[in-house]
Amino acid sequence: MTNVLVIKANNRPDGVSTKMFETYVEEAKKVAGLNVTVYDVFEEDTPYFGQELFNAFGKVQNGEELTELESRLLAAKQKAMDAVTAADVVVLAFPLWNLTIPAKLQTFIDYVYAAGFMFKYNAEGQMVQLMTDKKFVVLNARGGYYSAPEAQPMEMSVNYIKNVFSGIAGMELLDEVVIEGHNAEPNRAEEIIAEGMERVKASAQKLATVTA
Repeated sequence: MTNVLVIKANNRPDGVSTKMFETYVEEAKKVAGLNVTVYDVFEEDTPYFGQELFNAFGKVQNGEELTELESRLLAAKQKAMDAVTAADVVVLAFPLWNLTIPAKLQTFIDYVYAAGFMFKYNAEGQMVQLMTDKKFVVLNARGGYYSAPEAQPMEMSVNYIKNVFSGIAGMELLDEVVIEGHNAEPNRAEEIIAEGMERVKASAQKLATVTA
């Protein structure tokens, strides 16, 4: 059985990346031998990463009582890490918002982007990737055109996700589907989105090639 974790990072019902998520999950459920789990960053209790979490770490080490927020933070971080640990494939469905990813997705990444979990340093001080046995899939939607050479440097969502999950954690990129330009060309929006959803379906079918 191959464990597939699908991370939903858009709470807009009519969002294109929401539709990508829904289409991917629906298609993935048709593939034999998969256990598909959903993690919705907007539905989970995910307090923002900050000093409170570091306070909690210190209190745990010293056996001190935690505040409610500190307890929630530790539980949320552990749940996110457990979800990634259990996954053979991590699928991220997210929009480009203001040139980057939604804050809730950033919080999820803050929870799992940790030395000793995603990576470590060896005796020579070199970074060692710790998740080279996993794969990941990128499902992204953006209303403008950011694949053009002049706009590509401004795109900090897909680039960031790939840098984290591939560059830091060492996961293999199984597939990448980007739907773009539907806001820039409203007269072609329906066509652009429909074509993109066919690529999403084809992407989900690629899960059949993954063996845990």
